[in-house]
Amino acid sequence: MGQVTLRGIRKRYGDNEVLRGIDLDVRDGEFMVFVGPSGCGKSTTLRMIAGLEDISGGELLIDGTRANDLRPADRGAAMVFQSYALYPHMTVAENMGFALKMAGVGRAERDEQVRRTAEILRITDLLDRTPRQLSGGQRQRVAIGRAIVRKPRVFLFDEPLSNLDAALRVDMRIELTRLHQQLGTTMIYVTHDQVEAMTMGDRIAVFNRGGIEQLGAPMDLYQHPANEFVAAFLGAPKINFVERPGADAPGPWRQLWELLGGAARPAAHRLGLRPEHLRLATEGQGVPATVVLAEHLGDVSILHLRVDGLPGLLTAKLPTGASMLHDGHAVRLIADASDALGFDVEARALPGRPRPDPARAGADGVAQAAA
Repeated sequence: MGQVTLRGIRKRYGDNEVLRGIDLDVRDGEFMVFVGPSGCGKSTTLRMIAGLEDISGGELLIDGTRANDLRPADRGAAMVFQSYALYPHMTVAENMGFALKMAGVGRAERDEQVRRTAEILRITDLLDRTPRQLSGGQRQRVAIGRAIVRKPRVFLFDEPLSNLDAALRVDMRIELTRLHQQLGTTMIYVTHDQVEAMTMGDRIAVFNRGGIEQLGAPMDLYQHPANEFVAAFLGAPKINFVERPGADAPGPWRQLWELLGGAARPAAHRLGLRPEHLRLATEGQGVPATVVLAEHLGDVSILHLRVDGLPGLLTAKLPTGASMLHDGHAVRLIADASDALGFDVEARALPGRPRPDPARAGADGVAQAAA
């Protein structure tokens, strides 16, 4: 079992309230990700679950038992830190077995548990080495192994991959996902990296300013964000926002608003469109724009575009056919209104989306061919 329940959890440092009443149910066996910007309260929440921070208000339940005042060792949770926190004078085997030794587990049983865990993590050949003889990825595996041998009900990960290079982070994401599938143990994972959140989590809790903005499956949050903050935080490149044009706005800005179905959404203050939903159109179709910066990444091209009068730039994520475009090129843009998200004056998502304009169906086909 490994169910974690938070009811009205608050955290104060003096007069500064950093958590404003968190309500959350983490299911047994779930991979839950806490994501959000620095200072939003996600790591503080994790440390309160672990027992490393006092709870200022509310209730923490682990498998139905109130855990507010339990010692960290009595909560059935094991934490993996960003800094690895390995003992430099101990071997890998000694680091992994240290908690068992302190718990009075005999040498033979301790060695067997360490051996089995090392096989799971594929670090058997490292058991006699010390931390200084290991790479960053190997140290992280040892830190995870030290948590596994305790057989906790809940694993807690506090940005464990942030010290690794980009390629190794991808490898470790795969390894952690495999490990979760193999062990079936509840895992709560903190990160500020939305790619990690989207690729690893069964569900994501998006934190902001000491509260949870939205909770749900990764693609549900991506496709149906509750507000502008969630829409902007998830997705790379970031979502485009288009404000409602004023009466004196230039024609291309008004064209873009109409293209995205703004006329059908009188309550919309802003519209949002993911970069992958912008496409190129042939001459005479769509909205005129100018390429300010073209980033060709091999499999895709990222275009940063200026539309006359529109505050800020638009970003389009296009297939390799756009690689012939460079800075200063004039292009025309098209999109389906059904892909656009609407937000009211308080940045909350509006329900429903406009249907695509049938008159644009032919142009859409042309656009795809041109792209």
